[in-house]
Amino acid sequence: MTRSCSDGLPAPQRYGAILAIALGITVSVLDGTIANVALPTIARDLQASPASSIWVVNAYQLAVVISLLSLASLGDLIGYRRIYQAGLLVFSITSLFCALSDSLVTLTIARVLQGFGAAAIMSVNTALIRIIYPQRFLGRGIAINSLIVACSSAAGPTIAAAILAVASWQWLFAINLPIGIVALLLGMKFLPANSQKKSSQRFDPISAVMNALTFGLLITAISGFAQGQSLLLIAAEVAALLVIGYFFVRRQLDQESPLLPVDLLRIPIFALSMGTSICSFTAQMLAMVSLPFFLQGALGRDEVATGLLLTPWPLAIIVVAPIAGRLVEHIHAGLLGGIGLATFALGLFLLAMLPAAPTDLDIIWRMVLCGIGFGLFQSPNNHTIISAAPRHRSGGASGMLGTARLLGQTSGAALVALMFNLFHNNATHASLVLAGAFASVAAVVSCLRITQPRSVPPTRTDEPNSPT
Repeated sequence: MTRSCSDGLPAPQRYGAILAIALGITVSVLDGTIANVALPTIARDLQASPASSIWVVNAYQLAVVISLLSLASLGDLIGYRRIYQAGLLVFSITSLFCALSDSLVTLTIARVLQGFGAAAIMSVNTALIRIIYPQRFLGRGIAINSLIVACSSAAGPTIAAAILAVASWQWLFAINLPIGIVALLLGMKFLPANSQKKSSQRFDPISAVMNALTFGLLITAISGFAQGQSLLLIAAEVAALLVIGYFFVRRQLDQESPLLPVDLLRIPIFALSMGTSICSFTAQMLAMVSLPFFLQGALGRDEVATGLLLTPWPLAIIVVAPIAGRLVEHIHAGLLGGIGLATFALGLFLLAMLPAAPTDLDIIWRMVLCGIGFGLFQSPNNHTIISAAPRHRSGGASGMLGTARLLGQTSGAALVALMFNLFHNNATHASLVLAGAFASVAAVVSCLRITQPRSVPPTRTDEPNSPT
């Protein structure tokens, strides 16, 4: 396993390594959405109010967001494999704690710890892909990873409904334990070591705290505004966010390898790809959170039918993402992303224009169109983000990729709540129209990348490092 990172891994070891990553990222992404369906049951069993039970979801997402970049930075310093394996161990143990929780307080604490484990998994998984796959096949590796993330995000409610149909809510968390153990054993056997850090690189705990405060305040302010909290409280959070965020960014600009890689944002194609990612995941979450309310509330479908009607979206991604991963080896990601996001936007607008009493087929083909568009965009976009960064900064780029996705998803979910507060009975229609608008903006931003080179030429920061 001392094989040069630039050559990737030989085929047998590569398959084992990608399976270890696939299992880990599946459970960590799923747990961000899978608990949504069970919230009413959890609140009833633990004798908690519906409003307070939301912390079962929020605590997990918040823990992931505030720690993702810090753990990605640690991955650059001490090795992506170590961070990934530690994340799997923490995630598996805390999943058991979640299943054994007997109160909302203990469950929320367990979810916070589980979120830290998930953040470790998410922070370096794409960086590991970069050293698992040979450079010429990197697009295919990124496609597999993108496929897993997209399908796990979209299929969460469906899987949760299936588990709840035959078991209690505790099994939503307990099932992670055996999967996590298998992933950990595979990782110990197959995952490669990455290069040594540069001698000048150091972990910055002050930046880690400022990072947590900046993103934590951002998420709480967005969620608070959407849920109609006190404007005075929100204003205080925004003010604190601006002050801390300003000094945080200033601190990062003075560092050679910053925790928040603002220097990478100076690479035009990297910055444009990040903007495309945030807008696209905002659009995805606007649709995926609002559609179940429409299918069950307006159309009277039950939970199982709702899950089945949402399934064509991730199924279409399963088909298209590997194709997109191969196409990006020959076609510019900006063009592929533009076409995919335009298709995604069309599907969202067509969903918004569904007839009053649509048939299942009316819904399904529109869902397929959304999945095709999203699948065509995501793999090339992730490939561009990772390829644009110097190799020894892969952890930072991977962390930024995950942060962009989480910011988009959190913003999308918050905007759905805002639409319900503003439009009430027409909230789903408004959410889908807004989702289409975000996807359209993402398509335009993606097309702006066509004028940029597909890869960044090596610089002095790309020099090879000694292997571990």
